Amino acid sequence: VTITNTLEVIDVKNYFEKLRAYIAENPPDFGDGDSVLTLFYEAYAESNKMDDGTIKEDFNELYRVMNGMELREMDRIIYPVCALCWDHQRSGFVEGIKVGIRLREELVEE
Repeated sequence: VTITNTLEVIDVKNYFEKLRAYIAENPPDFGDGDSVLTLFYEAYAESNKMDDGTIKEDFNELYRVMNGMELREMDRIIYPVCALCWDHQRSGFVEGIKVGIRLREELVEE
């Protein structure tokens, strides 16, 4: 199969062979992604900031309550809260995708 581009002609079979060889020699680093859905979430989250007004208000309230605390004491609270929020958001996203896939499968079966 050959694809003609305005600048050059590409031999697709040869391209994929070279791509496979490159990936074999240079395995991609997926970071801490433990599944394809997690990687999908991480890419989505990076390009679609999801902090709505409610989340911002809640964090502002948290900071207000912590007013006067030492920075290290605040960090001991904020870091676990942010990790919990991130994990919860990622889990909701991944489970939502799974539900969508299941729904599609059920609709196609009927």
